[in-house]
Amino acid sequence: MFGDITLATRTALTATFVALIALGAWISIPFVPVPLTLQTFFVLLSGVLLGRWGSVPPLSYLVLGALGLPVFHNGLAGMGVLLGPTGGFIVGFVAAGSVAGYAYEWRGRAVRVSGLVLATFLVHVFGVAWMVLSTGMSLPAAIAVGSLPFLPGDAVKGAAVYALGDRLREVYP
Repeated sequence: MFGDITLATRTALTATFVALIALGAWISIPFVPVPLTLQTFFVLLSGVLLGRWGSVPPLSYLVLGALGLPVFHNGLAGMGVLLGPTGGFIVGFVAAGSVAGYAYEWRGRAVRVSGLVLATFLVHVFGVAWMVLSTGMSLPAAIAVGSLPFLPGDAVKGAAVYALGDRLREVYP
């Protein structure tokens, strides 16, 4: 790491985003069965700043939680959370960080917006699919309780990430 400012910056940003994603789990509005949190905001932002490495913070967060650190919603931890109805959303964070990161390696506005939309969509796809498998819910019911109520909030979070993205990338290119 000595002398390699890019690696040092990437490492510091990764650690920061793992902590922010965990903090985002505590900033929530309770819904059943999936709470509304700020985690997706920080997952998308990690992709914006880390580019192709954007999946590393959500993956690290997932591994830390699976190993028993209380980083999931309301201080929960362990494989039980990942196997429960919210586990698919957490796994979807990894794909979302990656997609947002690759999109932000392009300069085009349309690609970046599309990347953020696709990343958010992937969180919903992984989450709803896992809800169907883990709870036995029908697909329409899982969409109704696990996706539709969160679309307005996710749209606001995506717009906020886009608004911050270019400014923050000037500081952390």
